[in-house]
Amino acid sequence: MLRLSWNTFTDRWPLFLGAVLTVCLGVALVQSSLLILVSAATAGGEVAEAVTLLALTLGISAFLAVFIVSSTFAFTVAQRRRDLALLRLVGGGRGQVRRLLLSEALLLGVIGTVTGVPLGLLVMRSQAWLLRTLGFVPGEFTPRWQDWILGVSAGIGLAVAVAGVLAASRRAAKVRPLEALRETGEATRVMTGTRWFFGALFLAGATAMAIVSAFVPADGAIALAINTALAAAVALTALSPMVVPLAGRLAGLVLRGPLGRLAEANLRDGVRRSASTAAPLIVLVALLVAQAGALATIAAGARNEQQADLRGDLVVTTTGPADLDVPGVVSVSAQTRLPIAITTRTDEGDGEVDTETEQGVATVVDPAAYAGAHVRGPQSGSLADLTGATIAVGPGFRPVGSTVTARIGDRELDLRIVAVLPETLGGGAEFLLPRDIVPAGLLASAPTESIVRLGPGAEPAALAAHGEVTTVDEWLDRAGAEQQETSTGIMTVIMGLAGLYALIAVINAVVIAATDRRREFAVARVTGLTRGQVVRSAVLESGAVTAIGLVLGGLAASVTLIGISSATGRITGQAVLVVPWGLVAVIVLGAFAVVGATSTWTALSATRPNPVSLTGAAE
Repeated sequence: MLRLSWNTFTDRWPLFLGAVLTVCLGVALVQSSLLILVSAATAGGEVAEAVTLLALTLGISAFLAVFIVSSTFAFTVAQRRRDLALLRLVGGGRGQVRRLLLSEALLLGVIGTVTGVPLGLLVMRSQAWLLRTLGFVPGEFTPRWQDWILGVSAGIGLAVAVAGVLAASRRAAKVRPLEALRETGEATRVMTGTRWFFGALFLAGATAMAIVSAFVPADGAIALAINTALAAAVALTALSPMVVPLAGRLAGLVLRGPLGRLAEANLRDGVRRSASTAAPLIVLVALLVAQAGALATIAAGARNEQQADLRGDLVVTTTGPADLDVPGVVSVSAQTRLPIAITTRTDEGDGEVDTETEQGVATVVDPAAYAGAHVRGPQSGSLADLTGATIAVGPGFRPVGSTVTARIGDRELDLRIVAVLPETLGGGAEFLLPRDIVPAGLLASAPTESIVRLGPGAEPAALAAHGEVTTVDEWLDRAGAEQQETSTGIMTVIMGLAGLYALIAVINAVVIAATDRRREFAVARVTGLTRGQVVRSAVLESGAVTAIGLVLGGLAASVTLIGISSATGRITGQAVLVVPWGLVAVIVLGAFAVVGATSTWTALSATRPNPVSLTGAAE
């Protein structure tokens, strides 16, 4: 069976080339992300943020590998149904067909793994450079090679390839050979029971996660945003064959002339081909737009939240607290930021105590001045008790009355929690410390931002000698720009290579579709169409398919953005929704350009031979 699989592979290599490429890229992405993740996790707390990002990257890479390889194999097997039908007619049983396809998957997994391992080293260098450039890891950070990764990569390549062909091989073995040869019955049915089941399942899951995201903290909402987009993308991909015929009818209203009618007919007739081409586009748009929109929406909501919370006119930025007792100043709330390590201990029973240390940033304040500069009070407890060996913590950390151990500089103190701060979208303080327990030397060298309220007729210029003076709005705009820069870095790390992978899958689907259309194009030419007209018809068809993928991907992203917008409304009292129109424009123009160029090239290649030789050739 392996010999027959190898002969099939060498004879129909254009169909398998895309599958090999997807397995290769999947192995490379997962291997790279896993190696960097392990290296970062063992490097200590200074790269803790990078560990979280890499864990997300690894999860998305694994999802894309399984999803795209599965859809690619399913399309490849569908393109070969006539070959498989002939194998059945000459005596091959259903089990032999399945073993043939699984053997081919095994070969492709081996080839994809062998090529993916060295490619993964190049991807690892690119990812590490990206993390260093964006400041998520130190400049000297270098991921280390691990010998065990060879076994993991081999397992990933073989498992993804075999898992990708399992469902397709089962369906191919069930099709009756005469139905496949005649293109009737089960062979032509695209919306199978499996598609209906997974489409409904993932659609329900995406809807449930979108609802849940409206009731979780901001960090949880971001994580749910990615999962919601993935689930919605899978659901709409499974259900996309229902949309293709409708899109064909709509295209018929727009596309005029013989070429338009031909493109419309091909679109309605090639439902499987159109759905397979649109699938990677749906995932690409859903991931990129949902993630960018979620980060931008949370950033906008955080700014609105801070603007409503602050009671002040100016912000004076200094190194260490400054004496701002000048004429016209009504109140000053100095907020000094210091790194802090908080250790918590939890009694697990049976004499076991779980100890956990969290790195963070504490804001050193005068409790009365801080309460006067902020509208929102704590969820529980009181800032009036924030004196001596006490601390105020963020929501969900520990209840009032608990004790934690804090390392401030080289001092270690046991602190009692006296207040739990309100939930925020970002930008709020993680921990609050009273000024009297922090050494003066640490305060003198730490960055301090003082919220200043002015009286009538006060001159802001009087504060210029004490530090950098900005209005509250300018200060919030600057903080928002920094957060946007961080968000862009997160997007680049998480979605950069994954988005490229999905884009390559789109090109691959177009190429696979064109390899099986040589005779179709030849028939169109012998009936009177020129080569240029056939190519233009194929490009028109690909444009309609691209539109389907973009619209369905946009719907998947919309489910996520609605959930995030609801979360901002619950936390801040004012729902915010930011759509990344710039990114949307880039994706739309790029998708049409890439798919159009690929369709043109493949159609030109498919129409290069003499049409008479193709129409008369035996299939």
